[in-house]
Order: sequence, then structure tokens, then C-alpha cells
Amino acid sequence: MSAQDYLAELFSLEGRVAVVTGGSSGIGKGIATALARAGAKTVVVARGREALTATVDELTALGCEAAWVTGDLSGRDAIREAGEAAAAVYGEPDILVNSAGINLRPPMSEIDEGVWDATMAVNLEAPFLLGQRFGPGMAERGFGRIIHVTSQQAHRAFVQSGVYGVSKGALESLARSQAEAWSPHGVTCNTLVPGFVMTPLNERLASDPEKVAALAARTMTGRNGLAEDFAGAAVYLASRASAYVTGQALFVDGGLSVH
Repeated sequence: MSAQDYLAELFSLEGRVAVVTGGSSGIGKGIATALARAGAKTVVVARGREALTATVDELTALGCEAAWVTGDLSGRDAIREAGEAAAAVYGEPDILVNSAGINLRPPMSEIDEGVWDATMAVNLEAPFLLGQRFGPGMAERGFGRIIHVTSQQAHRAFVQSGVYGVSKGALESLARSQAEAWSPHGVTCNTLVPGFVMTPLNERLASDPEKVAALAARTMTGRNGLAEDFAGAAVYLASRASAYVTGQALFVDGGLSVH
């Protein structure tokens, strides 16, 4: 077997179907691009039609098979509709990536029920409901990969973690619960934990050059993250290579969490 064939056997996503929420920008777009370029038919789910069409146009220009579905993940009915629409494109997915998120950060004393509910709906309830929709089918077919994008604030509180940190901590617990339920049937469930990445979600911090530089200095690599830094980790967790890795949090953070 050639090296190329061996690598394809481990990591190729040919014949797989992937659904990526929040896949039209930031880390989600980086992951969607990686999965599509690794061979998966990829459905990108997000709210903005313009960013969705631009993302899919980029992927098809690279020779990938990709499509988009508009989905507002802020309510249960809309989440279910987005899931059904995504499954209707290429069929039931083998890979589900939950990257969509919102980042509302008022001071703790100012967090009201509206902020709490909005954050939990997108950051936690959507991954739960989409997991409930697709996880059992993956288990029945004997293969599945569920990947959640979480946060450093799932593990420690800083820069006003607030309800955002709570939602991401719960999302890591959800991954472990899903792993317990479905990994005996070939479905792995893991999380990717970013460091500070220059994305629209981090616009509040990105606008402060001193804070951006300070965060880079806290890493071991001396720089902040880029969306493309998640490509290898995402393909690994989506592929056959990660069959014995489940319920885990993989930090892609330049060493920030251990420095």
C-alpha cells in the first residue's frame, strides 16, 4: 500500500456527508472547508444567505461538493427545520459539526433571562436537538462523528465568561453524554477547544490591539489562532482515524491553556 493510499484509508472523507452549523464564517468555515476538501459532501448551515452562497461558491470552485441551507438556530422549531433541510440535500449525515454560536457578554449582574435563553438556544439546545435528530441514525448505520466547537471558558472563567462560558461547559458535558450513548455503535462525540481566534464572534476583543497582543503572548506559539488551524483536527475527528477517541476535548489553542 502506498503512503497516499494509507493516508486516504485513515483520513479520507470520500463517501461521507457532513453538516456544519455556523459554517459560513470563522472556525466553522475553516472546518467546513477542510471536510469538503477531504471529500465529504458538505452542507453549510447559517443565517446569512450572502455569506452562505460565497462559502459554497468557494468550495465548488475548489472542486468540492457543497450546498447551503439557511437556518436560524435560536428556536426549537427553526432548529428542527434546519436539520430536516440539511438532511434533504445529500441524505442523512455521517458527520455533524456544531460550530454556530452567539457571544453575549454583559456583566454577570446584568444577565437577564433573555440573554440566558438566547445563548442557551444557539450554543447548547441546537447541538442537543441536532444530535437527537442525527445521532440515533448514525448509531444504527454503525458510523458517525459529532464534533462540537467549545471554548476555553468551558474550563476556566476569564474576560466575563458569563452565560457564554456556562453554555460551552454544558456543551462539553453533552459531548460526553452523547459519547456514552452512541460510541458503542461507532459514533464518536468530541469537542474542539479554540484559543483566541480572530473571527466575527470575537469582534469585541479583536478591536482592542493591546488585548489581542496580550493573548498572543500567552500562547506557546506566539500568535493567535486562525480558522485554518482547525482543518487537521477536524478532519482527524471526522475520519476513521479517530475511531477510538470519544468524549474528549481537543485543545487547538497554541498552548494557551497550559502556559
